[in-house]
Amino acid sequence: MGQTITEKIFSEHVGEEVYAGQIVRSPIDMVIGNDITTPISIKAFEESGATKLANPDGFSIVLDHFIPAKDIASANQARISRDFASKHNLKHFFDEKDMGIEHALLPEKGLVIPGDVIIGADSHTCTHGAVGAFSTGMGSTDLAFAMVTGGNWFKVPESIKVVFSGKPGEFVTGKDLILEIIRMIGVDGALYKTLEFTGDTIEYLTMDDRFALCNMAIEAGAKNGIVAYDETTQKFLDERIEANGSLRAEPKIHFSDEDATYCQILEIDVASLEPVIAYPFLPENGHPMSQAVADNIKVDQVFVGSCTNGRLSDLKIASEILDGKKLASHVRMIVTPGTQMILREATKLGYIDKLVDAGAVVSNPTCGACLGGYMGILGDDEVCISTTNRNFVGRMGSRTSKVYLSNSAVAAASGISGYITDPADRKSVV
Repeated sequence: MGQTITEKIFSEHVGEEVYAGQIVRSPIDMVIGNDITTPISIKAFEESGATKLANPDGFSIVLDHFIPAKDIASANQARISRDFASKHNLKHFFDEKDMGIEHALLPEKGLVIPGDVIIGADSHTCTHGAVGAFSTGMGSTDLAFAMVTGGNWFKVPESIKVVFSGKPGEFVTGKDLILEIIRMIGVDGALYKTLEFTGDTIEYLTMDDRFALCNMAIEAGAKNGIVAYDETTQKFLDERIEANGSLRAEPKIHFSDEDATYCQILEIDVASLEPVIAYPFLPENGHPMSQAVADNIKVDQVFVGSCTNGRLSDLKIASEILDGKKLASHVRMIVTPGTQMILREATKLGYIDKLVDAGAVVSNPTCGACLGGYMGILGDDEVCISTTNRNFVGRMGSRTSKVYLSNSAVAAASGISGYITDPADRKSVV
């Protein structure tokens, strides 16, 4: 009986063939915490009586939501993680000295690799499926159990096979592909299922595209998103070895069998797809670019960043669109690079100068604006076009504000005109 890539990853970890629907106890290769969720995990860990981490080299804490601290409460929250990391001499602890948003930083550091089982107390942990790993979000106490035992219990998810066909248009990205899927099946259309991304379109997708694609699998309710290893993955891993000296461990490569069982198959013609704009107040409220232009939607703020679209390619396309231009007089723009390395590389390549010259503010790597914490909170009735992953009521600030989700090219073009704008329409962004 054929297996999906997700079934094979769990089979390799538990030492026998397993299939969708089975309950398994699996070792975990990497546990990821952040400054919001980790203190809860630490408390549960200590209350258990444990004194040592089961797999200290497979545990990482990334302070990214409210760092540098925005207030006394966040400072005290961060201190709990800092003290724990110091006490346990944690190898993979990332603070202000080496900053980054966790789902951008961990791949950059070579700490998530193909074939891994990865959990994090953050719903967007599914991002790491882009490297061919099983990666999912769990609760803080689930993390504590993994910290104590080195593993956890999972129900092996059924898989939805997503078949993308055709070459994407110039301004169609991984973000648009996942927004289209969510538009099709809704925010609970893949509840506790794997979204396995396949098809000839995959060869055209960069790793940044794939990270964005898997990042928002949770917005369709999915347990995980995953893309199988290929030459693009290998090139990315080689770059990580060059940058860091090595990967955390040797990759374990798995591919779905041709006769694997899927609970659903989705087919999407990418060649005919426009950029997708998710209107308030759900990511499933997707509309084609042409509809958004016709609706003449005025924006007050542009945001480029987050664990979804804060990578180097996002800063590149935004800077190219904004090069030599200025933001509309009523528009402010915030750019948040995913990591310090991305910020440094973008500076070296001239992207940051172009963004600042256009009128943008560039912040440190942080999740702050995305969840309405700081560094870009929206006021009453304000409208933001954002490259983040959620647009729920009050997500980025006031409960009367509105957030439209888009890719980075659309966001940048909209900043120039002051209205949601198609980046392909050069006349509107001159």
